[in-house]
Amino acid sequence: MKKILISSLYILFGSLAFGQGGSDVVTIVGLGNRQVEPAYRMTENPKIIDTTIASPVSEYPLLFLQYSTSIELDKISPATIKTEPKLLQLYQTYVKLGVGTELMPLGEIYFDSKRDRKFLYGAHAQHLSSFGNFENYAPAQFDRTKVGLYGALNEKRYSLRSNVHYNNQGLHYYGWKIPTDSVNRDETAQRFQDVGGSFNFASHKKDSATLNYTIGTEYSNYTSKKPLLDSLSDWRASENYFALKTSGFYKYGKEIFAADFNVRYNGYKYGVESDTNSFALDSGIVRNNTLINLKPTISTFSKDNRFKAKIGVDIVVDANTTTKAHIYPVAELKYSLFNDIFIPYLGLRGGLKQVTFKTLTQENEFLLTNVMLRNESTAIDAYFGFKGTLSKRMSFNLSASFARVNDKALFVTDTTFSVGNKFNVIYDTLNLTTLEGSLSYQLNEKLKIDAMARYNSYSLLNNSYAWNLPQWKAVVKGSYNLFDKFLVNLDLNFEGGRKALVYASEQGVTLENGQYAKTLGFIADINLGLEYRYNKRISAFIQMNNLASQRYNRWYNHPVQIFQFMGGITARF
Repeated sequence: MKKILISSLYILFGSLAFGQGGSDVVTIVGLGNRQVEPAYRMTENPKIIDTTIASPVSEYPLLFLQYSTSIELDKISPATIKTEPKLLQLYQTYVKLGVGTELMPLGEIYFDSKRDRKFLYGAHAQHLSSFGNFENYAPAQFDRTKVGLYGALNEKRYSLRSNVHYNNQGLHYYGWKIPTDSVNRDETAQRFQDVGGSFNFASHKKDSATLNYTIGTEYSNYTSKKPLLDSLSDWRASENYFALKTSGFYKYGKEIFAADFNVRYNGYKYGVESDTNSFALDSGIVRNNTLINLKPTISTFSKDNRFKAKIGVDIVVDANTTTKAHIYPVAELKYSLFNDIFIPYLGLRGGLKQVTFKTLTQENEFLLTNVMLRNESTAIDAYFGFKGTLSKRMSFNLSASFARVNDKALFVTDTTFSVGNKFNVIYDTLNLTTLEGSLSYQLNEKLKIDAMARYNSYSLLNNSYAWNLPQWKAVVKGSYNLFDKFLVNLDLNFEGGRKALVYASEQGVTLENGQYAKTLGFIADINLGLEYRYNKRISAFIQMNNLASQRYNRWYNHPVQIFQFMGGITARF
């Protein structure tokens, strides 16, 4: 108890002294009894224990077991391999012979070389004629014969192409309402003959940094029938056409620089005297028409070739009695969306079309032989649209265009040099708006369908209508291959809105702006063809034309034959 009291007093006074923060030192002396345990000495010295105690290892003996393996072989039937040629067998000669109603014989023959990497050559001949007539019309017989030869040489760095042709077309100006027996056939007969050829050279250099180019020439001589009297041999149409056409392109990076340079000459002559502006009943016509044009363009590609742009200019020099220069735009933009599913496009274009006596008669064979020729100038043609694919088998195209055309050729009935059974050509300025849509479907080689619809809106400067031109047109073409044994072809042609210029009032004629216009009526031309292949070399066919039996007017006062039937055979060897 005493020891506890003394310790408590020591702690109390020590705390008070420290808590006052002074520098005085207090020393307290106390007495106590402390016991210390006795010490002893260790007799062992320290040492390092380095002995490793090994872990026991278990050992398992391997058991040697051997089993016998049995093998059984199954019998496998021998495999059968069906081989099909990658390319169809080619035959050098193809012949088609047939005959139709109105005593209409048909003959075609083609001879071609077989597959060859270097040389190609061939020849062909075609003939079609008719001895039929129209009741209460002048004789209407016609015949068409074509003969051609071609050849080609293909090398790695260049290629050569050439061909020659001869075309002979006979016809009668039957658009004259008169008993057939009362007309001398020679008086209404006409015959056009065309002789010519072409030659073309093209380079195929694989280096993209090298200029590739083509050079081509064309020539043709086109004549009408000689007069009955040899002394009047000059009074027929004769035309010589020559053209030099060159083009080249150079690729630099993503741009393609290209240029076309062409020279086209056409010499038309009728009679012995010339007057390029007008002609009288007994005067001749001479028309020397030379066009020189240079068309440089630049094309660029981007966005992995999805975007394409083309821009350029077409400079045309009309080197005739008065030399004139024309400049036409060349611009186009395309962009591919969704992997070519939808491709919008737009552009500007124009050009000068060389109108010749040959091109006019190919459009309307009932043309006079003494006509005035003017070049057709499309000052500007703006267009836009979009095309693409609806599936892997179906594609489409929708477009609209707005063009201004100067000196558009229009065919009208002639009453000066004929009794109304021939046509003359007049020229006018035309504003043309066109809306067009097309759709194509193809199922391998079995089924193919193409459909097109077009609507035209005409606005002319001097005429009330665009004579003999359709306001709307629809075409459907289809073919079907059944087991490669039966082939079916169907063509549907529909036209409407055509009007002809006449010179007196009659039924179906309206008077507008001092001009008599006659509606030519609706055209529904339906043609069906069937072919049966007996084997790969021999087949038989039938062709049925104008299934609707509509005697529509192809041109004013020029009706067509009603239902026609033709049958024949084809052979390959």
